[in-house]
Amino acid sequence: MSGVENADTKTAVIDLLGVLAYGTLIGFDRMAADARLAPDLRRRAVLAVMAADEMRNYELLAVRLDELGADPETAMAPFAEPLEAFHGATAPRTWLEGLIKAYVGDGIADDFYREVAEFLPEEADRTLVQQVLHDTRHADFAVAEVRAAVEEDPSVAGRLALWARRLVGEAFSQAQRVAAEREALTDLVVAGSGDITGIGELFKRLTSAHSARMKALGLSN
Repeated sequence: MSGVENADTKTAVIDLLGVLAYGTLIGFDRMAADARLAPDLRRRAVLAVMAADEMRNYELLAVRLDELGADPETAMAPFAEPLEAFHGATAPRTWLEGLIKAYVGDGIADDFYREVAEFLPEEADRTLVQQVLHDTRHADFAVAEVRAAVEEDPSVAGRLALWARRLVGEAFSQAQRVAAEREALTDLVVAGSGDITGIGELFKRLTSAHSARMKALGLSN
């Protein structure tokens, strides 16, 4: 779908870029911390590189917010509390929990932002959102690590599957909170989806993509 035009579109775009920008900042912090859970230096270095990618993405988003006449700090501020709440409630205790959080949590967020990006009127903004989403290196690395761990010790699969379900519950809880507080962004999603049926189809796609990720990990949904 091409971009959706309405009176609050600019506010919605700023909100979307603001939440993405804060997400990259907290993503940097999280990955840098999770790297210290790595069992060896090779794996630690992989996460450190991913953390650096988050900062590069933040800079791209901050530049675009400036171009839109929005102060990046102000644009990010409404999303600090819900995102911090999510990460505070889902702090990983182990290397594998950290990888699943990145793969499942970031995957759900990326799927949603990818959908919303299609509703933006400016091609530059649609391209930027796609550019700052996590690339397949993150997913491929997490899948390989988790599958290897489950093959080595099948008993960890149940615990990791429960952890993934907890992540999904927390993610949707905080997403609902953001939707309730950021009317322009919610209106953009509603308008872009077309109607309640369209929103339902959007969430079906998100759910289907999550199921595919769990299957790729070798875990039950």
